[in-house]
Amino acid sequence: MVQPIEIAADSGNTVTVLSVTPYEEDQSLLENIIRHSRWRLYRADRLHSALTVLRQHEVGVILSEDALRPHSWTDMLDVIHHQADAPAVIVTSRLADDRLWADALRFGAYDVLSKPFKADEVLRAVSSAWRNWHDRHENAIGLERVPKAN
Repeated sequence: MVQPIEIAADSGNTVTVLSVTPYEEDQSLLENIIRHSRWRLYRADRLHSALTVLRQHEVGVILSEDALRPHSWTDMLDVIHHQADAPAVIVTSRLADDRLWADALRFGAYDVLSKPFKADEVLRAVSSAWRNWHDRHENAIGLERVPKAN
C-alpha cells in the first residue's frame, strides 16, 4: 500500500511555489499535482517574469527549468543569492543526469527533479525545500526581534 505523502504546511502557513518554465505542459502538470493542496503556485516563463513575481509575492520554493533561454538556472541562483531570505531552488530537467545533480548541489540549488514530473517526487521535494526555507525564514524573523545588547 502506498503511504500518503505529508504535504508541508503548518497550520496557517501556505506553501508558496514559483514555477519558472516556458513549457505550458509542465505548468499544467504542476497545477494538477498540487490542486488538492493548500499550496499556492505562481507561474513565470523566464527569468525576467520570475523576478517580477518575486518582487510581488513571498515565495519559499522556486522550480526552475534548467534552460531558461537566454538564461539558465544558474542565473536564477545568482539573482536571488544576495537575498537574506532567498527561496530554495529546485532545478527541473528532462536530462537530469549525474552532472546536473553535482552542479546543482555545488552551486547551491536545493534539489533536482527530473521530468516528466511524478507527483510523489514533486510533493516530496517541494515539501522538503519549503520546510528548509520556512525554518530559515522563521529564524531570520526571530533574530530581527531579539533586542540588541547595550
